[in-house]
Amino acid sequence: MNKFMVYSALAIVLIAKGFLCAPICAQENSVQAMTLASLYDLADRQSQKVRVSEVALRAAEEGVAAVKSALLPSVDLSLQGSYTGNAYMLSRGFSSNGTTDYIVPGVGVIPVANGMQDTPHWGNSFAAQVSQVVYAGGAIRSGIRMAELGKEMAELDVEKNRQEVRFLLTGYYLDLYKLGNQIEVVRQNIALTQKEIEQMKARRSEGTVLQNDITRYEFQLQNLELTLTKLNDAFTIINHQLVTTLHLPKQTVIAPDKEELDTEINALSAIAAQDTWQKTATDNNLGIRQAAVASTLAEQKVKQAKAESLPSIAVVAENQLFGPYTQDLIPKDCNVNVWFVGIGIKYGLGSIWKNRHDISKARIEHQQSQEALELALEEVEKGVHAGYTNLLTSYAEVITQQKQVELANQNYDVVQNRYQNELALLTDMVDASNMKLSAEMALVNARIGMLYNFYKLKYITNTL
Repeated sequence: MNKFMVYSALAIVLIAKGFLCAPICAQENSVQAMTLASLYDLADRQSQKVRVSEVALRAAEEGVAAVKSALLPSVDLSLQGSYTGNAYMLSRGFSSNGTTDYIVPGVGVIPVANGMQDTPHWGNSFAAQVSQVVYAGGAIRSGIRMAELGKEMAELDVEKNRQEVRFLLTGYYLDLYKLGNQIEVVRQNIALTQKEIEQMKARRSEGTVLQNDITRYEFQLQNLELTLTKLNDAFTIINHQLVTTLHLPKQTVIAPDKEELDTEINALSAIAAQDTWQKTATDNNLGIRQAAVASTLAEQKVKQAKAESLPSIAVVAENQLFGPYTQDLIPKDCNVNVWFVGIGIKYGLGSIWKNRHDISKARIEHQQSQEALELALEEVEKGVHAGYTNLLTSYAEVITQQKQVELANQNYDVVQNRYQNELALLTDMVDASNMKLSAEMALVNARIGMLYNFYKLKYITNTL
């Protein structure tokens, strides 16, 4: 009987170890230790969301270059070949008979027979034109500034996506850390419960413990093993989400840097003042910075709309080479070259009444963007205040839970001693064990909660 109990206890220990090791040991060669800094670095390089915004940034950069090309002169070249049929001359009475007087300046009257006239058939035309806009009402400069602001907005989008991905992965990372700590807590309680069962079975052989007491504690052990299984499953799910986001091999298991996070938790006893967080958020928050850029962009749209109502001035130079010369009634089979330089002014009178609503619309949108900026400032201020308050609350909760764990361990030791001396009931032992487990799990949750509130503040202030 004693051997059977020893073997049973050994089997329970092995099963418990198997539950704990399942998510990691099965893939031991794929475990990857990772700090938050290395996590962020990998996310910046691997995240699909960041890649998309980086491509958009490159497009915005090309957009700036494209708009700036409007400052360069325009050069147009044209080349044309043609075939012209013979001309047909008719009198004023639409008769092909007789002649028609062809007056040549400086020569006099030359009679030309009506009817078919021999005409040079093959024609050519080559033209080159260069134009340079010297004034466009500020439309070009405004367009360039709008493109530059679009690029700046794209840069902020890249940074925003990086921060969002980092914060998302931070949540996964802290969840893994929390689950790892909870697994360790449950593991310790399983070992403690197994030890109690072994002691109770030894005392049972002496007739000092009821079988029902052993059964109840074995039931307690089964509940702990079920909790461990659930924690391991949760660890696997969170790890999969983290690995997938980082585009790592599916069999990779992320191991958070416990020492780094413990150090971070201990350092939170010296929390910066709320005003410091507020100033950092006002200077760095991406929502505020994007709203500010959007306001400036809306202002440029007003200038752009006004520019549409102003004339444009350009310097133009053109050279033409063509033949035959058909300006005379009798075309001359020769090439003629002409050129000119001039200044052109273009003004759309319709813009006086057409652009009025466009300008009004742009002004309203500018006002809207300014209101959005004020709203962003207000939201960030509230976010920092709430985040800072939550951080202080979670810090106080950690201190309280540390005391709770201390008291729960003391209570467990006292009840255990009394139970072994037959001065306490089994229900007291179960209650003390549950209280100890509950306090230890609450401490783990409180520590992670404090870390999460800290990193949320860093996310709001764009300092991740």
